[in-house]
Amino acid sequence: MQTGQASRTAYSAARYRAAHQVLEQGSVFRDPLALRMLGADVEDLHADAPRRGMRMFIAARHRFAEDHLAAAVSRGIGQVVVLGAGLDTFAYRNPHPGLQVIEVDHPDTQEWKRQRLAEAGVTIPGGMRHVGVDFERESLADRLRLDAPAFFLWLGVVPYLTSEAFAQTLGFIAGRAGNEVVFDYAQSPERMPAERRAALEARAARVAKIGEPWLTFFEPEEIAADLAERGFGEVEDLGPAGLAARFFNRPDVAPETPGGHVLHARRR
Repeated sequence: MQTGQASRTAYSAARYRAAHQVLEQGSVFRDPLALRMLGADVEDLHADAPRRGMRMFIAARHRFAEDHLAAAVSRGIGQVVVLGAGLDTFAYRNPHPGLQVIEVDHPDTQEWKRQRLAEAGVTIPGGMRHVGVDFERESLADRLRLDAPAFFLWLGVVPYLTSEAFAQTLGFIAGRAGNEVVFDYAQSPERMPAERRAALEARAARVAKIGEPWLTFFEPEEIAADLAERGFGEVEDLGPAGLAARFFNRPDVAPETPGGHVLHARRR
């Protein structure tokens, strides 16, 4: 993102979440605050109907993440860190009493979010923490102090980071036993069939044009090796086939189908 401006891809992700509430009635992921945070007209969101693939991926990644978070809370996790929070609404509809929420994002995006919260009439919960970090220029370790294991929600961020910034942030998460993380990543467009590759490259060109290019791609075996080396276990990585089977009743998608992935890992 550009200094002095809120993240435009954060707005785009929020729009997809809101559109899912309208076009699919939140069938995969319910977010009762999505429309209020976006501040968009319901009828206007019907224009997003053709973008169903990305919309449903975003819905599925949030459902996957918050399902794993609920399981972590049942095991005793008491704090969740939302990395690259954007217009994420979890902190304002948190269903887990006593769970502390820490939102981490670029200061410019945080200021924009505070304005949106005020305009939407959404109250900031007491005890919430906000930490401003530019992931490309600052170390998370220098800005965030935690005194117990935490769950990290890291959605819609990794593809926009350099490999160095990704490694630094993942290293911080790996630094404490018991930490858990959910993040999504993209496989290289070179792995895609021609039609899907063209669509992905067109989207990449759009976000690059607004100053937020995709910088980092991974393959599942590469991520698995990195996580194992850092001491993570209990890894669950769902690609297109796994997401289709779990959330869309589509067991027919070939297991090797490349695309967007979302995974959960727990530091041993």
